[in-house]
Amino acid sequence: MTFINQLANPTRFMALSGSLLPWIAGLSGILFIVGFYGAFFSAPADYQQGETIRIMYIHVPAAWLAMFFYSLMTASAIGALVWRHPLAEVAQKAAAPIGAAFALICLLTGALWGRPMWGTYWVWDARLTSMLVLLLIYLAIMALWRTIDEPTQAGRAVSILTLVGFVNIPIIKFSVDWWNTLHQPASVFRMDGPTIHPSMLWPLLVCAVAFSLFAVALHLVAMRTEIMRRRIRTLTILAADRAEQQPNGGSLIARGPAE
Repeated sequence: MTFINQLANPTRFMALSGSLLPWIAGLSGILFIVGFYGAFFSAPADYQQGETIRIMYIHVPAAWLAMFFYSLMTASAIGALVWRHPLAEVAQKAAAPIGAAFALICLLTGALWGRPMWGTYWVWDARLTSMLVLLLIYLAIMALWRTIDEPTQAGRAVSILTLVGFVNIPIIKFSVDWWNTLHQPASVFRMDGPTIHPSMLWPLLVCAVAFSLFAVALHLVAMRTEIMRRRIRTLTILAADRAEQQPNGGSLIARGPAE
């Protein structure tokens, strides 16, 4: 049995995630301290953008994680539809609010960054517009989860919507290459290497890892909460079924201790 198959057991997942959470959260906190110190005290101001460049250390990780969590949801949707992985729907549902939060942070910090650089908080730039579309897809997925009460039907509908919405991810990634946009092109992950000076690059990467570990911790907590919620729902349904099978339509459940 592979490690992934072992994690398919919710009980094993709960035990492993409970052991890992303190370490992930602790390491994330340490990296936040190092990363933000480098970003706000060690890294120099940009020669063109000045101190405004420091928004980058929050904006860029948020953008990466907004796309990462949607990609994670897409993989989970495939796992739910094709392999019926027990935790796939749980992972998918838990990831949606986190991805939506990072998409919103990306848009807000981008607006604050754009005001002094472009003279306006918002332009219908291809990168900005496609990121806004991503946030709307996240919100639609979250709404669909709440619309359908039965978890299996909800999971199937959400998985289909997630797969359809994934077409927006490559649009976000390559929008600055496909169209003439105001948004700057990629400067970290390039075939010819990063174009950012090392004094700015290392705090950015540390902040990105810190945000990523923080997001993983949030995702594990959300998954654990969803597993417990589903267990409670199952126990409630079983208790109701047993009550219906009791004489007098479940009157034993309603009797007081003295009876």
